[in-house]
Amino acid sequence: MTLARNQDSETTRYMPMMDGRTLFVRDWPHARAHDAVLIVHGLGEHSGRYQRLAQWFHARGYAVRSYDQRGHGQTPGMRGGLRHGDDLLEDLATVYTDYAAGRPKPPLLLGHSMGGLVAARCVLDRRIQPPAMVLSSPALRSWESAFLRRLAAVLSRITPSLPLPNGLPFDKLSHDPQVEPAYRGDRLRHGWVTPRLADFIFRAGESTIRDAAQLNVPTLLLVAGADKLVDPSGSRDFAAGAWATQRLTTRYFDSLYHELFNEAEPSRTQVLKQLGDWLQKRA
Repeated sequence: MTLARNQDSETTRYMPMMDGRTLFVRDWPHARAHDAVLIVHGLGEHSGRYQRLAQWFHARGYAVRSYDQRGHGQTPGMRGGLRHGDDLLEDLATVYTDYAAGRPKPPLLLGHSMGGLVAARCVLDRRIQPPAMVLSSPALRSWESAFLRRLAAVLSRITPSLPLPNGLPFDKLSHDPQVEPAYRGDRLRHGWVTPRLADFIFRAGESTIRDAAQLNVPTLLLVAGADKLVDPSGSRDFAAGAWATQRLTTRYFDSLYHELFNEAEPSRTQVLKQLGDWLQKRA
């Protein structure tokens, strides 16, 4: 494993997975941390885009870890590719278990977009049991047509590693005019998805909504009402299904775009206030 430290006290390393592949892991340690959080990024992006959010947590006494999911960022391998349909779930379970083993108490879990789907599915499958979870614009339902979803299922069996454009509308990430050009110019992001990954997203989203009543972890669901990357109706249906568990707190931001933590001010501060208030009540 390689270890590096930069001037911001951020540490990075490559962590081996059970199948011999490695993931790029990024830590923001905190000498006096009272808690910790593991952040799971979305489709096409990488852990480095969460530095500002990590600093927000850090200022509130949290150690932070994130990692580049398989097929993303500085993790080696085909962009947007998977070897098996549950690779992302296995990876999260491994990274979370490793992080929890080195801490006095288990870390919180925060997932955005595809990362929110991976986090929710992993918790519902009882692969991990964090003390609390935050889901930001989780990819529980796609805007893609039923035909394309069926096609992804067929192609995942015939040509599972075929690289295809993911078609995400970068201009709808945020109302902040600086976000889109920064995203486009980011050398670590990519615009690809394979049939196996697309099929995982579609299937896991449907099953997560269906299993919402099994939620047993205190969860904050942050929903972008004007989301054009994922269909927010998936989050609404998940919230309806999880209502009886009394474990879910949902906050809707009707006019905001997909990347709630990167929205234009004052919206970004308002989103973070909701997150901070929820964390404070939980503490």
